[in-house]
Amino acid sequence: MLNSVLTWAVQRRLSNIEHFRQHPHEVQREVLRNLQHTAKNTEWGRQYGYADKVAGPEFAQRVPISSYEDLYPMLERVLRGERDVLWPGQVQWFAKSSGTTNDRSKYIPVTREALHECNYRAGRDMTALATLHYPEVKILDGKTLSLGGTHMSNPLRPHDSHSRVGDVSAVIMQNLPAWAEHVRTPPLELALLDEWEEKIERIARHVLQADVRVLAGVPTWMIVLLRRVLELAGTDNIMDVWPHLGLFLHGAVAFGPYRKLFHQLIPSAHMHYQEVYNASEGYLALQDQPDSEDLLLLLNHGVYYEFLPADQWDAPEPRTVLLEQVEIGKSYALIISTNAGLWRYKIGDTVRFTSLAPYRIRITGRTKHFLNAFGEEVVIENAEAAVAAACHATNTTVRDFTAAPIYFAGAADGSRGGHQWLIEFSTPPQDTDHFTAVLDATLRQLNSDYDAKRHRDIALVPPVLTVAAPGQFERWLAHRGKLGGQHKVPRLSNSREVLEEILSAI
Repeated sequence: MLNSVLTWAVQRRLSNIEHFRQHPHEVQREVLRNLQHTAKNTEWGRQYGYADKVAGPEFAQRVPISSYEDLYPMLERVLRGERDVLWPGQVQWFAKSSGTTNDRSKYIPVTREALHECNYRAGRDMTALATLHYPEVKILDGKTLSLGGTHMSNPLRPHDSHSRVGDVSAVIMQNLPAWAEHVRTPPLELALLDEWEEKIERIARHVLQADVRVLAGVPTWMIVLLRRVLELAGTDNIMDVWPHLGLFLHGAVAFGPYRKLFHQLIPSAHMHYQEVYNASEGYLALQDQPDSEDLLLLLNHGVYYEFLPADQWDAPEPRTVLLEQVEIGKSYALIISTNAGLWRYKIGDTVRFTSLAPYRIRITGRTKHFLNAFGEEVVIENAEAAVAAACHATNTTVRDFTAAPIYFAGAADGSRGGHQWLIEFSTPPQDTDHFTAVLDATLRQLNSDYDAKRHRDIALVPPVLTVAAPGQFERWLAHRGKLGGQHKVPRLSNSREVLEEILSAI
C-alpha cells in the first residue's frame, strides 16, 4: 500500500513537468520574481533593489555576473554563520566541490529551499519519468542503490555540530525525506563512510541480498562497486545477483565511453539508462525521453537561467541572453540565480540547445576545460564522442582519460604541436594505433577547427596515445584527497599540469 501511495504521489509531478514544458517563459519569469521577493531583505537584495522585482533585462543590468572568486567574500561570511547575507536566515549545509583544477575547494550553500524545491522536486520528476517510461521495472517496489560521497564539519565553524560540508550527493542523502529514504540502500552509516575502499567493500557485502532495481551514481565509481559485487557473488552477470535490476541513473561524466563496459557488467536487454544533470549548484536538467540523450532543462525548481554566448565569455562587460533568445546549436555558458543565494553565478558549465519546444540541452564542457593551445577549440563533448567512437571501433572499454597539449620546439614558427591523450583502459585495444587513428578521425569530423589545424600536419600532428597503468587515475585522486563521490578527472586542459601529475602518481 505504501508503494502504491508513493507511485501516485510521484506521478503527480508529470502534470507539473508538462506545465513548464508548455509555458517555459512564464514559469521562468515567476521564478525570478519569487527569488527576488524572498531575498529582498538580505544584504545582497537590498544592495541591488530586489524589492522592485524587476524583469530579466533590467535584472541583468543591475546585478553583475559573478564567479565563485567574485562571490567568495560574501560566501565566506555565510560559511562563518552570518545570517541574511545572500539568502534569508543561516545556512547550515554546503556542497564541497573542486569545480576546477585548483586545489582550493569551493563551498556552495545548500539551503532548505534548494534541497526541497530544487533537488527533491527534481528527484520526484526523475522518478515520475522513470515510472512512466519503464513501468516494468517497478522501481518503487525495490531499492535504489545510491553511491555518493561523505560530509564533515564546517571548517569555518568546527564547533557547530549542525553545520556540515560535503559532496552534494552526501548532503542530499543525509537530508532525504522519509519516502525517498524508504526506497534507498545502503543505510546512511555505510553510504556516508569517508574511507573509500572500506565503503566499497562494506556496501558491496550489504547489497548482495537486496532487491536492487535502480543504480544511481557516477559511472566511474559504480563500475568499481559492481565489480566487487560480482567477485563476492562468484558470477560475471550482475543479473544473477539482482534479477529485477532495470535502470541506471547516471551523471557527472558523459556516459558514452562507459556504455560498452556497463553492457558487459549488466548483460540484459531490459536494462535502461537515464542521465541527470545534478551539480553542486542545483539539479538543472534530466533525460526525459528514453530514445534521446538530450536533457530537459528544469524550469520551475528555484533556478533562473541566463545564457552567455561564446563570443561573450571573455568580454569585459559580458551580455547574456534570456531563455527565449537562445538558438539551437550554439554554445552557451550557464549563468544561474538560485534559491541557494547564488546570483547571476557563472557555474562554469557550457551547454548547447538541441530543442526549443521544450527546451532541451546537451552539456558541451566547461569554460575552463578545453583544448585550444593551437586554435583547435576542442571541447569536452568532442573529446568524449571521439573516445566513444574509438572504443566502438576497437572493441575497447575505457576507465578514465585526460588530454593536454604537446609543444614541439622544433617547429619552424614555434606553433606546431599536438595532443597527448592519457587513457586508462578497462579492456585495452589490440591495436593502439588504430584506436588513435579513429580518435583523430572522429575529432576531425566533429570539429572543423581541429580538422583545419590537422590538415597536412601543418599546425597539429596526429595525437599521441599514452596508456596509463591500472589504477593510475585513482592514485592521483587519492593523493589529492578526492577519491570517490562526485570527484572526477578533468578531461581537457590547456596546460600539462594535470596530465603530468597523473603520470607521476605512484
